Amino acid sequence: MPWRSNQKHSPFGLTAWQALIERAHLKKGQKVLIHAGSGGVGTFAIQLAKHIGATVATTTSAGNVDLVRNLGADIVIDYKNEDFAHVLRDYDVVLHSLDKVTLEKSLRVLKPGGQLISISGPPDAAFARSIGASWLVRTIMGFLSYRITAKAKRRQAKYSFLFMRANGDQLTEISSLVDDGIIRPVVDRVFPFASTKEAMAYVEAGRAKGKVVVSLR
Repeated sequence: MPWRSNQKHSPFGLTAWQALIERAHLKKGQKVLIHAGSGGVGTFAIQLAKHIGATVATTTSAGNVDLVRNLGADIVIDYKNEDFAHVLRDYDVVLHSLDKVTLEKSLRVLKPGGQLISISGPPDAAFARSIGASWLVRTIMGFLSYRITAKAKRRQAKYSFLFMRANGDQLTEISSLVDDGIIRPVVDRVFPFASTKEAMAYVEAGRAKGKVVVSLR
């Protein structure tokens, strides 16, 4: 979703924070794979993970290799020419934002006790409980995520779904990192409000590098 320019910082920063800091408890010296490193969440997540002191691997297209390296990625996988599951091993965390095939392959790179955190689904029963969903909805979400949850358990890993929520304290922390120059927001294009439909189409086409901004001014 495009970011509106009347917000100081985008939901991408909150998503990265809640995945890596709140959910994964990522620590210095650990290893994290961040899929789609040139995207809105990916550009934030790479810089945040490096600030923590983690080793960062990411997947991207060949045209974005320099971008993600400049953001701090230690290992860059060109997903069109390399299979990340054949290159990476013993990772503590994977931040997933892509398709079902990539989701299941991501389990192969995790060490025992590792975490696979997805922001693109499927939602799980724990997420349903966190939003106060009914028993029926919890059951449905548990069914939707059963396959990946079971596969993760067999590999002694954990799968969880993350949906970003508003958090003022976390946003303040992120703002401080941006203001101090530790994290640099990456803006691909700025669209006027009248071109919101074009902005959505641009994002959905998968061509964006970082944020796509819709200006309200």
